[in-house]
Amino acid sequence: MNAVSRILAYINYFDLRTIVDILLVAYVIYKLLMLIKGTRAVQLLKGLAVLVVASALSDRLHLYTMNWILEKTWTMLFVALPIVFWPELRRALEQLGRGGFFGRHFFLVEEDARRTAREVARAAEIFSRRRVGALLVFMGETGLKEYVESGIELDALVSAEALLNIFEPNTPLHDGAVIIRGNRILAAACYLPLTQENTLLSKEFGTRHRAALGITEQSDALAVVVSEETGIISLVQGGKLIRGLTTQGIETRLIDFMTGGNRGTGGREK
Repeated sequence: MNAVSRILAYINYFDLRTIVDILLVAYVIYKLLMLIKGTRAVQLLKGLAVLVVASALSDRLHLYTMNWILEKTWTMLFVALPIVFWPELRRALEQLGRGGFFGRHFFLVEEDARRTAREVARAAEIFSRRRVGALLVFMGETGLKEYVESGIELDALVSAEALLNIFEPNTPLHDGAVIIRGNRILAAACYLPLTQENTLLSKEFGTRHRAALGITEQSDALAVVVSEETGIISLVQGGKLIRGLTTQGIETRLIDFMTGGNRGTGGREK
């Protein structure tokens, strides 16, 4: 009887391990699919699927020449794939690093977050009314040191007056982006990478919008952009652009970002 009980216990333990194993694999696959969703990697995966089917058919039908060509293609792909998928691989490793094992997001207390968000929203409203272009990047957990060093380091408290002075047309700091961490302006006139994934972006979006998309594709930063041509205020996060936000909408979203919340409001996503 004891032997039977041990066998049943072993079977139950084995089944539990199998279920856990399947659930873990399913979760990893799901996260990978969510990671590449909406990126060029989707089309590349479709191309790989076509190659897999073609290889299987050529082997089954004994198409030796075609099979040889496909085998050589796969050999080249093993070398080329890490290069082709470099942006996605970098993003995946950064998200793994942000998962809590290597660091913690720099959150503000709600009172400081509200004051900072209010100052930024007030500046954005004035920029919009005056048709002054502006790009503000709020750092998340991903370090942006290389971009901070590309500009002029300031280390100033965030205020509407400071931002208005920085983006005043025809001044030395007007071009480029302001990078903010918490309630401090780290640097101004910073150069950011342009988007590599939104290649079909409408021509109505200029360099500021493309830079905002680029930096949020490569990091967990949030960007606020004011169009010089239209005065429209946009928010960019995770490579997604939301246009036509009100100052209240900006303020709410910034508070959420700086305090670690998940609320959202207003605007339409592009």
